Amino acid sequence: MVKAESVSVNDSASAVSLDGVRDALIRLEDTIVFSLIERAQYPINSAMYDESAGLVAGQRGSLIKFFMKRTEALQAEAGRYESEEENAFFPDCLPCSLVPSRRSTSVLHPVAKMVNINKDIWDVYINRLLPLFAAQGDDGNYALAAASDLTCLQAISRRIHYGKFVAEAKFLDDSQEYTRLIRARDRNGLMKLLTVEAVEKMVKLRVEKKAETFGQEVTLDPINNGSGNYKIDPLVVARLYEEWLIPLTKEVEVEYLLRRLD
Repeated sequence: MVKAESVSVNDSASAVSLDGVRDALIRLEDTIVFSLIERAQYPINSAMYDESAGLVAGQRGSLIKFFMKRTEALQAEAGRYESEEENAFFPDCLPCSLVPSRRSTSVLHPVAKMVNINKDIWDVYINRLLPLFAAQGDDGNYALAAASDLTCLQAISRRIHYGKFVAEAKFLDDSQEYTRLIRARDRNGLMKLLTVEAVEKMVKLRVEKKAETFGQEVTLDPINNGSGNYKIDPLVVARLYEEWLIPLTKEVEVEYLLRRLD
């Protein structure tokens, strides 16, 4: 499966420019669409999310939380969460990195670490999004399904929390007006200022088109090839962005901005 490029923040100039931020978000669209297609191979496997199912011997809680905590711990030891772009779902369970951190320029205000809405993302993904594109049933492939969930959750979280970079870029582009609204604690004013409806509409149309292109079932039958059968419904991907990803990204932007002058 093709993977989108990793977004680097080592180049602070590009990381906080609006053009650089938009390019990063567009690349993340590919990652999200591919990860959803991968997860759609498996049914919901509801037992994975049941806190009382007892699927992990000697452990309390759900299998998916066990899988996520163990994986995040390993990734933390490898230095993943040293990056400003990364936000763990279980930050209280992370060990220290065992890998020397690379020297890179911090492009966000230090308060960025305080903005983490992964609890909301977790709830949206498992309880609202997953039932929209995963078939009902249980095939027992819990490890593979959990690995796919991990990829989806991290990609979606990365995209939403990239709102911190969006907010920083917009703040630098119009610092006087943003400073006025921040000092007034005007949450609604900030939301209005950072919202560009034409861009949001374009994003929804683009991700729907990407889901159609990447997820179309391909056959060698010249009659049925391109007949409109998809591995994941493109409208579900558009809905994901419209109802959750875009609003939650803007929530991250506002929360970051309200702390920007601290």
